Amino acid sequence: MAKRIFKKIYLSFNLFFRLLNPFINLLSVYEALKNYPNFLYHLFIFRNKQKTNKAKFKDLYPCLNDNTNFTSFDRHYIYHPAWAARIIAALNPVVHYDISSTLNFCTMVSAFVPVNFYDYRPAKLNLSNLQSAQIDLIKLHFETNSIQSLSCMHTIEHIGLGRYGDNIDTEGDKKAINELKRVTAIGGNLLIVVPVGRPRIMFNAHRIYSYNDVIKYFAGFELINFSLVPDEKEIGFIENATKEQSDKQFYGCGCFWFRKKQ
Repeated sequence: MAKRIFKKIYLSFNLFFRLLNPFINLLSVYEALKNYPNFLYHLFIFRNKQKTNKAKFKDLYPCLNDNTNFTSFDRHYIYHPAWAARIIAALNPVVHYDISSTLNFCTMVSAFVPVNFYDYRPAKLNLSNLQSAQIDLIKLHFETNSIQSLSCMHTIEHIGLGRYGDNIDTEGDKKAINELKRVTAIGGNLLIVVPVGRPRIMFNAHRIYSYNDVIKYFAGFELINFSLVPDEKEIGFIENATKEQSDKQFYGCGCFWFRKKQ
């Protein structure tokens, strides 16, 4: 009983902070206030050691959250592009197509494989081996069975929620999946990354999928590899993860390498 009450209280506060987040990030404010004395102390020492050209008050630029024991990073967006880049390097396709994945991925992979990148909000990228253009994921202009190497990572879960300016569509993610399946060539490789765990819609941020749902949505494709960025920070990344590990997540990052069957 007490555990249930505590969970309700926690979820209520969690929702409150999420709704407040667009206006003020309370955790960042707390960390900044906690580190201000250290900033002022370092400023005092620095100014006393300077002989000329002293740091001026009007030029102060407090960076208060970087003095940590370890370099922090978004595990979802560090591990999944690294996972995908290794696969692309091993496959070495003539050209790789990417739709709306993080820009870090397409820009880095274009160093060793030509990449055609597409996004609903086109990115103005200027790099050799990289083409960038606009596309609507639920209405792809590619021919059926035409793309040998394709990725769409941490994207499907957003389609139809309006977050990025697209139209509200409750079936937007499924339409996008069907389009990705359609354009992938027979025997072609498709890299998909989505949040995994207990299925739910966290409007308007993203959807979260169960492992079984992802496998069902990509019927007609063989799963070559499933890897996972779990909730537990200390674990980091799990190569060749299992369905059971995926199902335990609250907001895991599921990395699926599919190949289109005959």
